[in-house]
Amino acid sequence: MIFETSERTRELSEKLLAFMDKYIYPSEAIYQSQLDTSKGSWQSPLVMEELKSEARKQNLWNLFLPESKLGGGLTNLEYAPLCEIMGRSLIAPEAFNCAAPDTGNMETLVRYGTEQQKEQWLAPLLDGKIRSTFCMTEPDVASSDATNIQSSIVRENDEYVVNGHKWWSSGAMDQRCTLLIFMGKSDPNAEKYRQQSMILIPKETPGVTIKRSMPVFGYDDAPRGHAEIEFRDVRIPLSNILLGEGRGFEIAQGRLGPGRIHHCMRLIGMAERALEGLCRRAKDRVAFNKPLSEQGVVRQQIAESRMEIDQSRLLTLYTAWKMDTVGNKEARKEISEIKVVATKMACAVLDRAIQVHGAAGVCDDFGLARAYAKSRSIRIADGPDEVHTNLIGRFELKKYD
Repeated sequence: MIFETSERTRELSEKLLAFMDKYIYPSEAIYQSQLDTSKGSWQSPLVMEELKSEARKQNLWNLFLPESKLGGGLTNLEYAPLCEIMGRSLIAPEAFNCAAPDTGNMETLVRYGTEQQKEQWLAPLLDGKIRSTFCMTEPDVASSDATNIQSSIVRENDEYVVNGHKWWSSGAMDQRCTLLIFMGKSDPNAEKYRQQSMILIPKETPGVTIKRSMPVFGYDDAPRGHAEIEFRDVRIPLSNILLGEGRGFEIAQGRLGPGRIHHCMRLIGMAERALEGLCRRAKDRVAFNKPLSEQGVVRQQIAESRMEIDQSRLLTLYTAWKMDTVGNKEARKEISEIKVVATKMACAVLDRAIQVHGAAGVCDDFGLARAYAKSRSIRIADGPDEVHTNLIGRFELKKYD
């Protein structure tokens, strides 16, 4: 394998880096100020629409979707460095229409949606006119095992009736969220991995109730937020089923693979920016008559962070290369490996950056506390560490059968 950066990626990297410097970083404080002004309304700050408009003008739009001409026409390996650049700012992915959960939902529609479903939902998502959420996790069962889900999708004549209780549906609080992709059991008596189905539910459908917003370590993650949602006798046309009854688990596996590696790419960018901040702080602050950068323990923290970031990046690139060459299914082990490695790495680097910043690290002045909350939550999202390490162990032991 050769991780040589393609000419297309080099060109886009230069454009993205320039865009970040000129537009994204200067807009972060403006974004937060506008968000604070509209507190509780779940409205997107005006500056985000300005950023999105400029990104489209510069053809920095929908750079993901490696298996579709609707995206940037890039492979996973080509997209990885670009996604890392976007990950340096919490507001950047949306500015380029490359933010979760929309990216995963768009990939789902590209791969499994009908032409009618694509026209109704995929087109406005690709255009950035609406947002979406993915409803799988449930409060009453261990959702790390997706076969545990209890929500139901029952066919009645020419409709499906949906009932269930979901939570941590990211993006559902956003006023622009229009589409819910819902996973439930359509046949509890079928084979274990054929019991589940996925269905498209318009957010305003009668019976869909947003119960509450769910903060992450105290952050509400506005304007997108995370919601607890109740579905009570929600009636949906038969045409809204994805791929067919009993195909939900198959769709989930296809959807989560790319989503997981995108998280890892962004986390590497987040960690890289945190390390830069750590080093600047260490050079500027003096303690015990010398800069922190001359303290042995701080240098060790810098060195450990540098090594861990570089290791994570190489494993991410290898995983992306394997996804491109043999497919997502054959790269399951590597996807699990990087999902564990990158999230732990990001938490460790951010923790060191917080420590070097001292009291300033735990407030929002440097963005480290919010970034840590996000990276720590991703160790649970899309499968907790324990699920992925168990899978990795099983793959390793198979060599000795």
